Amino acid sequence: MQANVGDKLLMHGRTVGHHDRTAEVLQVLGENGTPPYRVKFDDDGHEALMSPGPDTVVRHHPEAGAS
Repeated sequence: MQANVGDKLLMHGRTVGHHDRTAEVLQVLGENGTPPYRVKFDDDGHEALMSPGPDTVVRHHPEAGAS
């Protein structure tokens, strides 16, 4: 997994009753975009350090000026 600052992580709910969550990548602590990441969750605003698992998808932030 590789992510950049500004990308969104979509964590799929793993059990019944747990909804998908999204978080913005604030800081990349691994080399070449690899985990761990410091993130801010969209639903409640708390920040955490995480190494996402296989239930997480990176939604890359569009490049500025890209068409």
